[in-house]
Amino acid sequence: MPRHPYLSGNFAPIYTELPLTPCTFTGSIPIELLGGEYIRNGGNPLQNEVLGRDAHWFDGDGMLSGVLFCRSETTGEIQPEFTNRFILTDVYIAAKDSSSLKTPILPSITTLVSPSSTRKRIIGQICRTIALVTLSHLPGSEHAIKKISVANTALYYHDGRALATCESGPPMRVELPVLGTVGWYSGSNNEGEPSYDQKHGPLFGGPGIFGWFREWVTGHPRVDPNTKELILYHNTTISPYVNYSVIKSTHNLPYSTNTQSPAQMLNRPVPGIASPKMMHDFGVAMTHTIIMDLPLSLDPFNLVRNKPIVAYDPSSPARFGVFPRYKPEDIRWYETNACCIFHTANTWTTSTEGGSQPSFTKSINMLCCRMTTATLIYSAGDLMAPQPKYSIPTGQQEEEQCRLYYYQFDLSSDAVNRISHQWALAAISMEFPTLRDSVSMSAAKYIYGCSATGTTSFGAALGSGIKINALVKIDVETLIAKGMRDPPTPITGCVDKRDINAILESNDPNDPIQVFIMPAGWYTQESRFVPREDGVSEDDGWLLTYVFDETTQLTTDGQPKTDARSELWIIDARNMTDVVAKVHLPQRVPYGFHGNWISKEDIDGQRPVEKLRSLPSEKVPMSDGSIAWRTWMAFRRSLETYLG
Repeated sequence: MPRHPYLSGNFAPIYTELPLTPCTFTGSIPIELLGGEYIRNGGNPLQNEVLGRDAHWFDGDGMLSGVLFCRSETTGEIQPEFTNRFILTDVYIAAKDSSSLKTPILPSITTLVSPSSTRKRIIGQICRTIALVTLSHLPGSEHAIKKISVANTALYYHDGRALATCESGPPMRVELPVLGTVGWYSGSNNEGEPSYDQKHGPLFGGPGIFGWFREWVTGHPRVDPNTKELILYHNTTISPYVNYSVIKSTHNLPYSTNTQSPAQMLNRPVPGIASPKMMHDFGVAMTHTIIMDLPLSLDPFNLVRNKPIVAYDPSSPARFGVFPRYKPEDIRWYETNACCIFHTANTWTTSTEGGSQPSFTKSINMLCCRMTTATLIYSAGDLMAPQPKYSIPTGQQEEEQCRLYYYQFDLSSDAVNRISHQWALAAISMEFPTLRDSVSMSAAKYIYGCSATGTTSFGAALGSGIKINALVKIDVETLIAKGMRDPPTPITGCVDKRDINAILESNDPNDPIQVFIMPAGWYTQESRFVPREDGVSEDDGWLLTYVFDETTQLTTDGQPKTDARSELWIIDARNMTDVVAKVHLPQRVPYGFHGNWISKEDIDGQRPVEKLRSLPSEKVPMSDGSIAWRTWMAFRRSLETYLG
């Protein structure tokens, strides 16, 4: 049976976990990296025996891959050390404890979204998962599955904790720099931490039978660089569909003065959303938050109606809910053409100048990677996107694209909710946006992202196997100003209409778009910015990214060699040309999702850990005990084999 493309090549999972292991490198490692750690999260399915099974890029158990920059005890020089660890979620531990399973415990996203999946098949896969989860709570199990998150999306640092995220559950804390799994974070306390450090207060989700659903947290929470608050939402399939939380920072970090936020809230309903939606990200400014109610539904109850669980309706509007950070009840809704947005790049406030009158918020600005279709959901599972069943209104048809896009939501009038500006900044394809952390939630000048030559659509690129071979840096300040002076056509217009080849041919030293192209056969992933100490400009620093050479590290049939290795490149962010250092890793890092740079100060400022999660030390004996026990264990093993 042929291998699924997202289980092949450098998408294929890896099973060797390494402790901190010294790496060789070429070039010069910036002193600013000393003591910090670059960490990237991604899906790495534990069960991979059935290579032709349904699979999706977004599936898989969370695996963290990190490079710590420490000082060598022998030479005194900076020494990079690589480590990678599975995140020990409930699902991973239960799967690891069962040798009979050949496919993952959770259904693949591909199974749920495929137009060819019958209702019987989907219900069958869901029932299998329910059976395995139930079995984990019965005698003979070493670890019960209480939460179904695989924690494979991203990594954030807040209030002395490094938190791995995925929107099917709460965050999971990991200990740095070794990447050991501590336990689930509830919004008030954390498993694995000392009892004296635990707080008694409201938890994610709240009480009641539906609290388990409402504790699910977005894969992309935001940390305010000034107040240190953690801002997040909980997206569920039950009304009110979206709840909202703001978590204060209370841990007294040794290197800074803790800025207390004015309030803390958990599980506050966000009004105005009429049905369950697929939400992956949102916008957060210093004063306001933006929830995106886009026409991409995620409704398991559609099975009863004989409709797809996931469906995109291009005839319905995209809705953006803007509200003050601490008052979701004051939400204002703005409508425009349908679209899909999986990642926002930055959100900030425009206020009136002070003068004799107090300043007030005039508008909220948001940059995001806007897709004109939902192709990505399907193509990341090697599926053809279904044809829309709804007719797109005249004048709203757009070509397949994924561009860095600018919205400005006008707050100056209480009577009218108007989108003042909505157009793309550049015509090139762009996804996985990042920026310098210290300027997030403010009017940052630069946004960094990923692109691919030969395509304008990230969704189409993923479906056809095209990988990321370009990193881009966009001077959004310049392009927004240009768009204000000469506004493009609303919605469909674009400020810079050049393709990536025209940009590469430019010799303009002040070009607002710069592109770093990988060598032929090399591919990269999302990058993270690390600033230079006492830098002279916002972009004075480096981009860190994992890279892989498919020309030398894959076999002739496109599979990774047993000794295949990746590298970590450190790129000068100012000129987007110079690779100042290349760290040669001891093994490869599969193509994954989102990463982060954790500074030495944050690593040193972690909360204490009392106990790390671990795998069961040994299997429950099968030959001891009563006849009833042996009979039950034999039946249990047969059932696991059948469900496997």
